[in-house]
Amino acid sequence: MPLDLQQQVIDEFRANAGRVGRPFEGARLLLLTTTGARSGAPHTVPLAYLPDGGHQFLVIGSAGGSPRHPAWFHNLVAQPRVTVEDGVFIADALAVVLEGGDRDQAFTRAVETDPGWAEYEERSGRVLPVVSLRPLPGPPRFAAGPAVSGGAALTRIHDAFRRELALIRAEVAAAGTSVGAQLRVNCLTLCAGLHNHHAGEDGALFPLLAAQRPDLAATLERLHVEHERIAALVAQLQATVDGPGDPLLLRREVDRLTDELERHLSYEEEQLVPALDAALG
Repeated sequence: MPLDLQQQVIDEFRANAGRVGRPFEGARLLLLTTTGARSGAPHTVPLAYLPDGGHQFLVIGSAGGSPRHPAWFHNLVAQPRVTVEDGVFIADALAVVLEGGDRDQAFTRAVETDPGWAEYEERSGRVLPVVSLRPLPGPPRFAAGPAVSGGAALTRIHDAFRRELALIRAEVAAAGTSVGAQLRVNCLTLCAGLHNHHAGEDGALFPLLAAQRPDLAATLERLHVEHERIAALVAQLQATVDGPGDPLLLRREVDRLTDELERHLSYEEEQLVPALDAALG
């Protein structure tokens, strides 16, 4: 990618909480910052990624089919500690280059999702490296970009879930007669993310708001009940993903979760964004 285009994508990504236009519109994209193997200076690149369960990401050193590994790969081999931005949060991470069967399994999942990866590998004449980016322990930090209020931060998190659900719905619709391994991982990663987000709200955000705004008691109780209803749908989706892989059944469960979650997110934003901007802004 030309350096000027690369910087445009980085700037757009940071200014719009991970949303970018063409040619990367609708792609799963992250920003990876490595330390230069020779210069010691930070280098940031936008990369397509694959969910890898929990908060982990897989990236592939395709370099557009170039015969040489990309510079960012050489950097992280020399210094595996990196930072990852997903449009909402930034995290320090450990870059682990996958080897042997782990690499082959991950690459097969990637090719199943997008045959373009295999074309890049064939064109390059090399084995494309696959890297797992594994966030290190520590509290989440909001990613680089304009300062946001408490309410805007909540909406930004919600929008990330909306984008991921839209991607998964499209992937399920295109699945054909079977559910691929990467699609299963995508669904399970989303399920884990929703569980963690709602657990954080129930355990921290809602008690904080309840102490500051007793008038929100009924709203917070309704949101907690909705969390339980969504948890049941998430469990059903997980069971479907773990099952024989019926794409029609998977589509039904994804649609059920999407419909319920959309109503929940909209109500939560309507009720809590003003309160968060007043209390935490």
